[in-house]
Amino acid sequence: MKLGDVLTESLIKVPLDKFSKDDIISELIDLFVPTEKLINKDNVLKAVLDREKIMSTGIGNAVAIPHGKSPDSPVLTVSMGVTQKDVDFDSLDGKPVRIIFMLVGPEKPASDHIKMLSRISRLCNQTAFRKKIIESDSPAEILKMIRDEEALLES
Repeated sequence: MKLGDVLTESLIKVPLDKFSKDDIISELIDLFVPTEKLINKDNVLKAVLDREKIMSTGIGNAVAIPHGKSPDSPVLTVSMGVTQKDVDFDSLDGKPVRIIFMLVGPEKPASDHIKMLSRISRLCNQTAFRKKIIESDSPAEILKMIRDEEALLES
């Protein structure tokens, strides 16, 4: 399963309107509503916020991947956003974030969820890729960058 196959332009927001961790999480979950992939948005939001309380999903290098599992998210769904300015996300490296991927899905099976987290982490491990994402102001451009980068990783 590729990120570029799950993510669509309508699930990418550049720039994000919100400036706090919880508000950004809510804003990214709101992107799922028109897709009708969530049964109950509030329950999914609670699952993600509860997961965030356990340990920050700010993975470092200006990237965060808040995620959660809920029966109200019957299929694996991903959204993403880029902030206008640095946001404190309680990241593991202590630095602010600019790129946020939201990942929600069913409680079982966990394998697709884990594979997608790994794929996003691998993509965002590259400094040049992160820089291009932060500098972009177009969902279409970001989606193309993701698909192009995934193609390179596969070759």
